[in-house]
Amino acid sequence: MSTSLEIPKRPKRGFLPEQYTITTWENLKPYFDNLLARSLTNVDELRNWLRDRSELESLMSEDLGWRYIRMTCYTDNEEHSKSYKDFIENLQPQMAPYSDLLNKKLADSPFLSSLEQEPGFKILIRNLKKDIELFREENIPVFTEINTETQKYAQLSGAMMVEINGQEMTLQQAGVILQSTDRAKREEAYHKIATRRLADKETLDQLFTKLIALRHRAATNAGQANFRDYMFKSYGRFDYTPQDCFNFHEAIAAEVVPILNELNKERKEKLMVDTLRPWDKAVDPEGREPLKAFENGRDLTAKSIECFSRLDPFLGQCLSIMNEMGHLDLESRKGKAPGGYNYPLAEIGVPFIFMNATSTMRDMTTIMHEGGHAVHNFLTKDLALGDFKSPPMEVAELASMSMELISMDQWQIFFSNEEDLKRAKREQLEDIIETLPWVATIDQFQHGLYENPTHTSAERIQQWNKVFARFSDTITDWSGLEENRDYLWQRQLHLYEVPFYYIEYGMAQLGAIALWRNYKRDKKKGLQGYMNALKLGNLTTIPEIYKAADIKFDFSRPYIKELMDFVREEFSKI
Repeated sequence: MSTSLEIPKRPKRGFLPEQYTITTWENLKPYFDNLLARSLTNVDELRNWLRDRSELESLMSEDLGWRYIRMTCYTDNEEHSKSYKDFIENLQPQMAPYSDLLNKKLADSPFLSSLEQEPGFKILIRNLKKDIELFREENIPVFTEINTETQKYAQLSGAMMVEINGQEMTLQQAGVILQSTDRAKREEAYHKIATRRLADKETLDQLFTKLIALRHRAATNAGQANFRDYMFKSYGRFDYTPQDCFNFHEAIAAEVVPILNELNKERKEKLMVDTLRPWDKAVDPEGREPLKAFENGRDLTAKSIECFSRLDPFLGQCLSIMNEMGHLDLESRKGKAPGGYNYPLAEIGVPFIFMNATSTMRDMTTIMHEGGHAVHNFLTKDLALGDFKSPPMEVAELASMSMELISMDQWQIFFSNEEDLKRAKREQLEDIIETLPWVATIDQFQHGLYENPTHTSAERIQQWNKVFARFSDTITDWSGLEENRDYLWQRQLHLYEVPFYYIEYGMAQLGAIALWRNYKRDKKKGLQGYMNALKLGNLTTIPEIYKAADIKFDFSRPYIKELMDFVREEFSKI
């Protein structure tokens, strides 16, 4: 570790005591009361008020963040689960009405309009108005229950283990066997994973049914027709509509699914199998052993830092700081929640990366992805208000998905063999072709779920299979595996934990391809465009942020065709 590495310190507080930590609502409440009672007689007092509110909200956000991080790192630790649950059940319900009152106080200030021309305030005011519009006192206990129920998904998933060849494994670890060149081993691992998931299918189905009902109630309480409409407003989706999402689905079905079919037809031929089965999808079609990008978590960390540093010293420093501060938990283990995330920590400004690495190439691209989110947090950490630092998700995912592609320029760090490097790049491009239809699948499924909140489990399965058929390849044979396919959606944690957060991956994937195209044409200019866009945080609209990267916020069929033609061209160069 370089001795010149400067570890960030939490900014000096101006409103809260330096050593203050959250324990109970009683010791937090006076700060809310202070903000609520304070008179705002001029624009300077309003600025100070906004700064102090941001400081308080940053403290709360980071406190919740650490509770969530510890809970997901150790789902079998009762104290961590209890701590997270305490915040959800005893602190958030008390804060919610105060937040609404503070929003109304801000909206009523005659001095707010004088800030509107300054960077970020138009977006802040736009979001402020929609928060006031959506808030309902009766929804406080509803969202408390939703958050409590949501926690169960991580606990159920984190407890899923299988035994293969006498060895107990997480599902992520067992998933590595799906890359084995031994088809019998792949099939065995597939069935064991699927059987373990299906063991909890009814519990997960009942949990989901309950979440849908609760979410629909919250939406109707807030005067919305359904939870989809509620979430579009809640997420601040001012720059596109549900119809734009439907247009995206149609374009993916028309322009990307045919390429997916081509790739799977080629895979079947190369594998020389009579039928392509789900356990044949991850293995190298030419019978080569799985790509191994790193040895362990420490090796993955070191190589990732080097990869980022070669792209730009600042990028490497971001990961180095996180490593030095213990903000990386990368390896899969028993009792750890599934998936991966980058959690922004609002006060310190240095995020935390959580993932379930085993040894696969996908694990390597996961840290590239989450590392892109982390870079985004570093680039926005010094913006004046917390609201300015929280970009729309369509921009957040642009940061991560672009980094997956830009970082390919330095993947020789992970793959010293030229053939392995070419293979890794091809697999990354294949992943794009698989990702876009899957994004469309999950997104269309969600629209249907919340447009029909009273659907039975059987109707939900019927709907899932209809959507799945639209966006999946026609080569893979699912015969005899119908039950596995019926419940395939249960593996997607976003459906349980962050509903309607998925279309962003598709939009951002398109943006990432366009940004990578710029980078291929001019590395310095392309990387600068990437940084310019991310620095904007939440200061302006999504189209304007994309424009700062010299790309379009566009998911029309002609544009998707243009980008897919570019991807095809890159395939041909490998």
